[in-house]
Amino acid sequence: MKKAICYGPGPDGVSHRQWLQVHKDAGFDGIEAYQFGSQQEAEQVAELAVDIGLEIHSLMGGTHWGLPLSVPDEQARQKGVQGIKDGLQIASILGVDTILVVPGVVNEDVSYATAYEMSHKSISELLPTAEELGITICLENVWSKFLLSPLEMRDFIDSFDHPSVAAYFDVGNILLYGYPHHWIEILGSRIKKVHIKDFDVNTQQFVGLLEGSVDYPRVIKALRDMGYDGYLTAEVTPYSQFPQEFLRDTAVKMDYIINC
Repeated sequence: MKKAICYGPGPDGVSHRQWLQVHKDAGFDGIEAYQFGSQQEAEQVAELAVDIGLEIHSLMGGTHWGLPLSVPDEQARQKGVQGIKDGLQIASILGVDTILVVPGVVNEDVSYATAYEMSHKSISELLPTAEELGITICLENVWSKFLLSPLEMRDFIDSFDHPSVAAYFDVGNILLYGYPHHWIEILGSRIKKVHIKDFDVNTQQFVGLLEGSVDYPRVIKALRDMGYDGYLTAEVTPYSQFPQEFLRDTAVKMDYIINC
């Protein structure tokens, strides 16, 4: 398995080249990008990453919280679809093979049934663009009160019957209402990318890697058993100081996780 981390803007005065090099020197194989401010910035980062030898393997969809794909209002839903289409274009510029997408959000005003229907409709409308660009839409399990079981996530993905829809499995997010190895066993080869973080089930707080309740030996065994050999991407809160040390420490902890 390969090590990656979510990439964000570097400290003040640090260029993309310098910040990418710090990631490479810390021991990461790749990064997951955010939605850059412009096409020019995305092109610049893509070129720099190639030069440095750091793979950009995925892109965060970006607009799926502010503009959920599951809203019943048609104008708002179309804005959400367009936001992900824009993300797919950025993903193509970056040369990544996946875009992370939150499939839907259930709240007091959007029922579960409505979220399911609208999310399915929105993702279906995104498939032609994803297929044309050769990018997989990877749906992540998040705290959105939607797709709350591995069986439902599996069946939702399968309902599209399309290779451009898969799962982006988040190990830490699942501990609030399930066990990661159960989800991995059921989702199986539908899992294209994996986020890692840690969560303390007693305090119900996210904590540093290896400081919480994630049973990483069992998680890694489940991933290996289903044949996963792709990226593990750390989605963790950086230190308030010494960002370079944070990257080095995270990479070392990921070595322990991968080799457990």
